[in-house]
Amino acid sequence: MSPTQAQAFADEWLAAWNAHDLPRVLSHYSDDFEMRSPVITQISGNPDGRLQGKAAVGAYWAKALQRFPGLRFEPICTLLGAGSVTIHYVGATGKRVAEVFEFNADGLVCRAHAHYEA
Repeated sequence: MSPTQAQAFADEWLAAWNAHDLPRVLSHYSDDFEMRSPVITQISGNPDGRLQGKAAVGAYWAKALQRFPGLRFEPICTLLGAGSVTIHYVGATGKRVAEVFEFNADGLVCRAHAHYEA
């Protein structure tokens, strides 16, 4: 992935979230997508902070959108890795978040890890 492609992904991903357009957000992910986040434990009660599959993650994100109706992500920067992109942004609670996205051969996110400011 080039820096231009990484920034385009980040811009589209942020725009989809800021529009609260869940189908648009989910369009970036593979069906077997895995999500890890400490917030998963808070919202879904899953103690290991992990969800597997687009349907499970979509249901979790639908709850998050209901819980934070004013949700808006403010970008800080986009970082490019080997087969991955990290989006650093200010999240719904005003704290910084770094979300790491790993991509499959089809260019879809197959794994993501969210990290929150302590």
